[in-house]
Amino acid sequence: MRIGICDTTFARYDMGAAAIDELKKNASDIKIIRVTVPGVKDLPVASKKLIEEEHCEIVMALGMPGPMQKDKMCAHEASTGLIRAQLMTNTHILEVFVHEDEEEDPVELKKLADNRAREHALNLIKMMFHPKKMIKEAGTGQREGKEDAGPL
Repeated sequence: MRIGICDTTFARYDMGAAAIDELKKNASDIKIIRVTVPGVKDLPVASKKLIEEEHCEIVMALGMPGPMQKDKMCAHEASTGLIRAQLMTNTHILEVFVHEDEEEDPVELKKLADNRAREHALNLIKMMFHPKKMIKEAGTGQREGKEDAGPL
């Protein structure tokens, strides 16, 4: 299986490396193709190219939008682009964003970025190799990077 990892230089933590580490620990017989782009708005085309040109069966798009209003707008546009790329290619692109203002403390922000990247890598493995595990987790309030909310 070919898995695409697309991350950014704008991020303040190497989320791509964390995701790759988690994938390698928990899945065998995978080939990882990594591309790094400047910012989140570059993720949609890079992800689409990983699917169409590198023949990836799934992609993780990792980014860390800044705290300013214009950063939030860029994150929204990037998210919309990732959705369009999914629809155009009929392939999942897991959007893994950590917004800088989710945590004030840089240590906690780093921890959040690492946890979110790793937990989404585990989601990717479940989606592609163990889809029945995902079904069992439906409605359980899973949260990537932070404590789970739990079911109602």
